[in-house]
Amino acid sequence: MGAVYFYHLTRQPLEYTLPVLLDKARQAGWKIAVRGTDPARMDWLDEKLWLGREEDFLPHGRAGGPHDAAQPILLTTEMQAANDPTCVMAVDGAQVEPDEVNGLDRVCILFDGNDEQAVQHARGQWKALTGAGCSAQYWSEESGRWEKKAEA
Repeated sequence: MGAVYFYHLTRQPLEYTLPVLLDKARQAGWKIAVRGTDPARMDWLDEKLWLGREEDFLPHGRAGGPHDAAQPILLTTEMQAANDPTCVMAVDGAQVEPDEVNGLDRVCILFDGNDEQAVQHARGQWKALTGAGCSAQYWSEESGRWEKKAEA
């Protein structure tokens, strides 16, 4: 049974934090789907991952290509990722279902703490997922380093 981790981004933007979490997930041996809501935003994230430092490169692909199933990290807007992930990282308010949390090793929900609408959406996700019995942790970087602030 998996768990959902909420990451409240207040100091570093998504394009900085996501690669760090992706690297940790890869080190755990997980296949990852990065799920967003807007295809253009996923294209933007894809470009950011490609343009990072060479030593920090994370092998990945954008959903819709011929080798989606083989991608260790797949950027998608679909609920069902073709790479059969063991970890989903939801960004920009992407939907996450309780059954999905319980069926994966990990689900990460990253949200912009400087966007009140994103914060409210994440609070709704927390209530829905913990209310359905999902194990959850809430992490904040407000102090300058990541700290676990809540667990359910």
